[in-house]
Amino acid sequence: MYRIGFDNDEYIRRQSEQIAKRISEFGGKLYLEFGGKLFDDYHASRVLPGFKPDSKLRMLKNITNDVEIVIVINAGDIENIKIRRDIGISYDNDVLRLIDAFREFGLYVGSVVIAQFREQPSAVKFKERLNALGVKTYIHYPIEGYPYNVEKIVSPEGFGKNEYIETTRPLVVITAPGPGSGKMATCLSQLYHENERGIKAGYAKFETFPIWNLPLKHPVNLAYEAATADLDDVNMIDPYHLEAYGKTTVNYNRDVEVFPVLNAIFERIKGESPYKSPTDMGVNMAGFCIVDDDAVCEASKQEIIRRYFAALCDQRYGRAKASVVEKIESLMNQAKISVDDRKVVKAAIDRSLSTENQPAVALELNDGRIVTGKTSSLFGPSSAVLLNAVKTLAGLDKEVDLIEREAIEPIQELKTKALGNHNPRLHSDETLIALAISASKSKNASKALSLLGELRGTQAHSTVILSQIDADIYRKLGIDLTCEPQYYTKKLYHK
Repeated sequence: MYRIGFDNDEYIRRQSEQIAKRISEFGGKLYLEFGGKLFDDYHASRVLPGFKPDSKLRMLKNITNDVEIVIVINAGDIENIKIRRDIGISYDNDVLRLIDAFREFGLYVGSVVIAQFREQPSAVKFKERLNALGVKTYIHYPIEGYPYNVEKIVSPEGFGKNEYIETTRPLVVITAPGPGSGKMATCLSQLYHENERGIKAGYAKFETFPIWNLPLKHPVNLAYEAATADLDDVNMIDPYHLEAYGKTTVNYNRDVEVFPVLNAIFERIKGESPYKSPTDMGVNMAGFCIVDDDAVCEASKQEIIRRYFAALCDQRYGRAKASVVEKIESLMNQAKISVDDRKVVKAAIDRSLSTENQPAVALELNDGRIVTGKTSSLFGPSSAVLLNAVKTLAGLDKEVDLIEREAIEPIQELKTKALGNHNPRLHSDETLIALAISASKSKNASKALSLLGELRGTQAHSTVILSQIDADIYRKLGIDLTCEPQYYTKKLYHK
């Protein structure tokens, strides 16, 4: 059952205070790296129930005139067509979406940086596309020996090769479609170039995960490792913080590895570094805003299991290595959980077994009740469970028809005869449209339709990999979906 475990208002207050403090400490210009997603941070909202996905954006809205946003994307992610799982689009398309979203929110997007550029054909085309759209684009290159060869990195042959990003505002926010994009390296490169030009500038990191003042193996921190399993990131005790202050804090390997580079840059700028550890670099008050640790732990454990099923499906698609699955299995062992701890998994499998192994979907409502949907001649299981869920919420009998068969048959005929589809069953989008049409004449359908919003935050599991159409509808409804790594058919090609 859904329980609030995080005080979002307190988080905004504390984070805002810390950012203002960093700006005043550096003066002039601050490069603020945003760890996690600046816009629609759904991972944080899932593992910290109560966290609002747009919290970071609303903080920046208060200082719009001082903020400039730079979006970083890794050229390798463009070439490999990396997908943002939570919204189902590629990283390069997400850059365009983010630009639109920031602009609509009144924030200024200054430019895009393509990092780790090796003349990848897709990255070259994306740069040309951005230029055609009037978006300033800069190129940053891989540096041999990064992040260990500090002498080369902080030199004309290292950061000096990168294009200097022209910025105009005092607070430069560096963000990206996802992890591993090269945000920190972009910040460090800019500090090098600003120093070469005699411009004072500082750096800080708006961090969310890992949460430094929670235990290393706290489920929230383990969930972060699961989310970045494909990047080989690991949480670790910050050795610099332990040496400097005698206190144990949690950071992750890439920040620890790059810390000597940051120190070297600051020493060239000011003669000494303002930071004694990677933890010092971060602005992260999330740990102080957890109001129900049990709720947060349970939400984080569920996220690890969801990531496990996602990795299994990615492996089936050919998009993930076996090592990613193995790492998340290890994290599940550390958290002392298994797939059995996700209630909808067993419910879906049991429903499938009761229908001679036909595909089935189970959905857990926010009050803990579980409904299921089976495959029928009219609906796929993903559609059936949605109808059964809103019936349950509306207090309607399971046998009540929300959509008349006479309204379904013309849609099926259109699909199979006019559009050439082999599957006559209604997908989730088609079902919801039919429900909306029925609502104009049926009080039951109207009541059920009005309750779709109550499905946000619910949990669902399918015994087969759902079509992209169905998965997208679930995402838009806010349903956290997992699937068994099995296709509906034995065909080699699947949409």
